[in-house]
Amino acid sequence: MNYTATCHCGAVELQVILSTGLDSARRCDCSYCERRGAVAVSAALQNVEIVKGKENLTLYQWGTGTAKHYFCKTCGIYTHHQRRSNPNQYGINAACLEGVSIRALGDVPWMDGVNHPSDRS
Repeated sequence: MNYTATCHCGAVELQVILSTGLDSARRCDCSYCERRGAVAVSAALQNVEIVKGKENLTLYQWGTGTAKHYFCKTCGIYTHHQRRSNPNQYGINAACLEGVSIRALGDVPWMDGVNHPSDRS
């Protein structure tokens, strides 16, 4: 399924192909994601294209530095991140997808980011 994702102010726009639609929706309880509170859906790296505002994105990394979290510099909205659990995927902020209501997604499952396998010795 093809989607357009935008930040709040419209400075950043992504074209996204979700091979499993919205079925991959999930939340994470790591210290960062829990505070952010976003529902993310999965997309392969090659299925995400920044069509507008690449220069308006800012990057945030922490911990292992593997995950790359992208935000609009103007409005501050988190649009997507490259996952540490699978660096070949982006997590896309479902609330940024045009025509998608995160309320309609129902009870979104939680992933155990507190006990992430990458954090184990």
